[in-house]
Amino acid sequence: MRRAGTVLRNLTPRPSSRLAQLILVANFVALGVLVAGMLALTETRRGLVNAKLDSLRAQGELIANVLAEGASDGAPAPVLRNDDARAILRQLYVPEESRVLVFDKGGQIVADSHLLADVFEETVLPPPGQPRPDLANTARSLPSRILDTVSNLLRSPEERAALDRDLVDEVRQVINGEIVAGVRREADGRRVVSVSIPIQPVRAVVGVVTIESYDLDRLIEAERRALLPFILIAALVTTMSSLALTVFIARPVRRLARAAREARRAGGRRVKMPDLRSRNDEIGELGVALSDMTEALYDRLDAIESFAADVSHELKNPLTSIRSAAEVLPNARDAERRDKLLAVILADVRRLDRLISDISRASRVDAELAREDVGRFDLAGLLSELADTYNAMDGRRAEIVIERKVRNGLVLGRDGPLGQVFRNLLDNAMTFSPEGGKVWVRLVRGHRNGRPSLLVQVDDEGPGIPEANLETVFQRFYTERPRGAAFGTHSGLGLAIARQIVEAHGGRITASNRRAEEGGVAGARFTVELPAATAD
Repeated sequence: MRRAGTVLRNLTPRPSSRLAQLILVANFVALGVLVAGMLALTETRRGLVNAKLDSLRAQGELIANVLAEGASDGAPAPVLRNDDARAILRQLYVPEESRVLVFDKGGQIVADSHLLADVFEETVLPPPGQPRPDLANTARSLPSRILDTVSNLLRSPEERAALDRDLVDEVRQVINGEIVAGVRREADGRRVVSVSIPIQPVRAVVGVVTIESYDLDRLIEAERRALLPFILIAALVTTMSSLALTVFIARPVRRLARAAREARRAGGRRVKMPDLRSRNDEIGELGVALSDMTEALYDRLDAIESFAADVSHELKNPLTSIRSAAEVLPNARDAERRDKLLAVILADVRRLDRLISDISRASRVDAELAREDVGRFDLAGLLSELADTYNAMDGRRAEIVIERKVRNGLVLGRDGPLGQVFRNLLDNAMTFSPEGGKVWVRLVRGHRNGRPSLLVQVDDEGPGIPEANLETVFQRFYTERPRGAAFGTHSGLGLAIARQIVEAHGGRITASNRRAEEGGVAGARFTVELPAATAD
């Protein structure tokens, strides 16, 4: 019992859950509209009303024919014999829920089946001195008036006109030779199914027979009572479905929102998002997307923290060197010693300037990638332009040779950042290439994860990369310069930036060594793989 109570409390929506309240309100509004429509339809059950009218019409025509034969004179002028009409009506059987009225051609009542059968209506009068209330508004409750308003929308103009018609108007129309049938409302609010038929011995109208039925409201109430169990079942099903929607929609969203708030307040501490991967719906997709986004943010925070630590470490080295030189400089006794110390300070200042510039460029990569639009461009054309630019430079160490083995070199990406990637790779290859050497740039077709891709291989003739450092070269501030290169001329951020840009385009970049025929290292090779774009 305790466990069942716990489960029930978990299923019950919290008052503060706005989504649960919205689900309940929306479902019950829809149910309310359906119930109101069902109840309003019972007000205008045309089949029931038409059957009633047909029955009353048959009875009224029979009574009118009997009165025309037995209670009317044709000479010297057509006239209805009132006493005979009352006597004939007294002998006829009239059901308890019906009433028959006979009028002469002047519209005056001649006979009433209720009076002849000693049936009287009781009306409660107000105390003396108080005004008589409006019987129609008193008898009809607010729900009845609301249903009547709704049902009026479903009635035809003729039915609405008949509902507002009184008995005097009905008799007046029949005296003019018409047959009037319909449903009208009495002063006390009751609906009456009424049929009025002229009494015509030959052609002249000598009177009117009106037969009324008062059981329409009772039949409608019976139909409404029959609908009540179905309404209760529908309300129960709506409540259960609302609770189910709350459990399967509102509660997971609430869990995600709570976890997001905890992550915001955690101050960088990792907070695990709810695992909704088992749900194959939009809520599951939302949970997975939020979890992935949170992990990406945590990874970004870790990367920023690591980047800050690396920057601090790299900046400390030249600052330490500058401080040491500055401390020794006042104690230098000769000009040669002071010149060497000043040269060290200037070299470290240039190194600091270069580091700060590269750090600033590295920190802007993500923002620049987010701002620039992705589009299709010709990677082969970009590589050719870079090769022509480098080959035209004065004092170049090596010649760049393009080998294109594809006809369609289109990729989907940003040409500016990708151009920076290949400039970094070419600069790196030119630095390690011997004087008069060559740098090969090959563009070939490839496949990755079942999709076409383009591979760009940048080969040099340098000493290669130590096998243990094939992955380390992509780390920030890692530098390994050829023998004789000036210390501090490179920040070690070029390859790290290149990997960051390539991975942002859904590609990958790797480093390897080329092997000569005898098995030795013939140079380094950097391979960039990017998703290919289809041509128009």
